[in-house]
Amino acid sequence: MNPIQSVLITGANAGLGREAARQLALQKGIEIIYLGCRNQARAEAAKAALERETGRKIFEIVLMNISDCASVRAAVATFSAPIDAVILNAGGTGGQFPNMLTDEGVTTLFATNVLGHVVLVDKLLERQLVTSTILYAGSEAARGIPKMGMHRPDLAQGDIEEFRAIADGSKFGAKGDPMQIYGYAKLTATLWMGAMARQHPHIRFVTMSPGGTAGTAGFDDLPLIKRIIFKHMGGVLMPLFGMMHNVETGAKRYLDGLLNPEFLSGHFYASKTGYPTGPVVDQASIDAILCDITLQDNANAALRHFA
Repeated sequence: MNPIQSVLITGANAGLGREAARQLALQKGIEIIYLGCRNQARAEAAKAALERETGRKIFEIVLMNISDCASVRAAVATFSAPIDAVILNAGGTGGQFPNMLTDEGVTTLFATNVLGHVVLVDKLLERQLVTSTILYAGSEAARGIPKMGMHRPDLAQGDIEEFRAIADGSKFGAKGDPMQIYGYAKLTATLWMGAMARQHPHIRFVTMSPGGTAGTAGFDDLPLIKRIIFKHMGGVLMPLFGMMHNVETGAKRYLDGLLNPEFLSGHFYASKTGYPTGPVVDQASIDAILCDITLQDNANAALRHFA
């Protein structure tokens, strides 16, 4: 596999995406980094700051709202040359209306974390615009983090209809808790990545959790009380208990998954049982459903209904 020289990062103007861009720019051989951002002004500010911090002018802005599939398709249409790798970083808990349905019939939360990235990858592959690696920002929430109040996602049947119900929110109802639904979304995406790895063996599909990360933009769209707890209070207290690390450490996980071939295609890497920080391990050793081929194929088939 050829060395990675060009990388597209979604959600690149803040938090983990921005930090991953900064760290990548300091790597030997990286020649261009595409900053996938939904806001032009914030993208320009991030680009200027990254150029100052790294001393390199290798950043290009790609306007892309990952929760809007039409925006994603339009962004891919602007590319004329292949990209070596993509970091599917954009995500969050869905804003003020996480359970509201998009034009595609999925919840805003699911669109932001899963469906937009599915469309992005499909369109890149369709036009042969990615040559090496797809890295998805997984989460320990996909197998539960009880110490943070995030239960293990409970699949009743694990069939196509259940994954469709996760996507459109009908599994949870109109008042479903976004923090719990987030785990189901991340689980669905992780299974999708496993299916894609088998379907496209010439591309590495690695799911890597950045871990519990203080200061990440992912908490910005939580309701006020939860935002205060997780982003502000949590940023001070949770690192003391090993439940969060800094954004530099989280982004470093991305780079490891992207650049180190020891992280295998189709696998999900995250922290050990019960924690969202520390050394990463293959999550199949914790929860066998993460490498269940039938579940992977069902999740992928369900996504095709919306993509």
